[in-house]
Amino acid sequence: MTTTTRTDPAPVGAPDRRPAPRLRSRPAPAPRRRPRRSILLTALTAIVLVYSLIPLVWLVINATKTQDGLFTSFGLWFDGDFALWDNLRDTLTYDNGIFLRWLGNTLLYVVVGAGGATFLAVLGGYGLAKYDFPGKRGVFATVIGAVAVPGTALAVPTFLMFSKMGITNTPWAVIIPSLISPFGLYLMWTFATEAIPTEMIEAARVDGASEFRTFFRISLPMLAPGIVTVLLFTMVATWNNYFLPLIMLKDPDWYPLTLGLNAWNEQASTVGGQAVFNLVITGSLLTILPLIAAFLLLQRYWQSGLSAGSVKD
Repeated sequence: MTTTTRTDPAPVGAPDRRPAPRLRSRPAPAPRRRPRRSILLTALTAIVLVYSLIPLVWLVINATKTQDGLFTSFGLWFDGDFALWDNLRDTLTYDNGIFLRWLGNTLLYVVVGAGGATFLAVLGGYGLAKYDFPGKRGVFATVIGAVAVPGTALAVPTFLMFSKMGITNTPWAVIIPSLISPFGLYLMWTFATEAIPTEMIEAARVDGASEFRTFFRISLPMLAPGIVTVLLFTMVATWNNYFLPLIMLKDPDWYPLTLGLNAWNEQASTVGGQAVFNLVITGSLLTILPLIAAFLLLQRYWQSGLSAGSVKD
């Protein structure tokens, strides 16, 4: 026969004299030590950042100096005379405002050339990503091969072809080659493959939407990050294009900023031509400002476009 012991509850109002439970104290977490690889990468990143910013800092500082101050003062520090506004005025008015003409030419090449290249890349990438047709693998191999070919290797054959057509020394000699961007086409191809669900396109077709309406009303808004990314690539390539305009153009009135600044630099290197050296520096500063503004304004689209176009589920 087993005997059970019953514990009666404490009467109401009586103090509870049971021992309080002990709280176990957790040991303090040990401080995490940053691995040596992380410290090394941070140091290398800082070195690359400094290396990239030094030319920009030098350009900004020397754009504020007078012509004499450029040769008598330290390159990475300001001179006593602040001549930025005078340099800007001289740059914009020198030789009847030829710098503004070069700026307008560059904007023309970027708007028509880079804008057209982006539009064609979007259309081609969407078609290659969402339509099946015979020879698609051959097109893919051709696009990859075109990405591997540098543009300078095609400049001379393009010049010979355009010279027979009689369009050299015209804006079309710079715009037409800029309309082709194999890398932009490949980027839009991979981006459209992942960004646009095939089921959504099929649902739009079932609802009776045409192919054009499906593209412009449904697919195009979803391709916005990739479009901005390709636009930045083509815009930078066209803005900094130097070799193609060098062999295609002879008339200074059609020069882009790259050729115009190079002409001023060659003039500054001659005897008695040092008077335009400050114009070269100030003009270079004005040339990079639109690119910096474009990157700052479109940075979030740039990052999302690269990540979305390069990651597969």
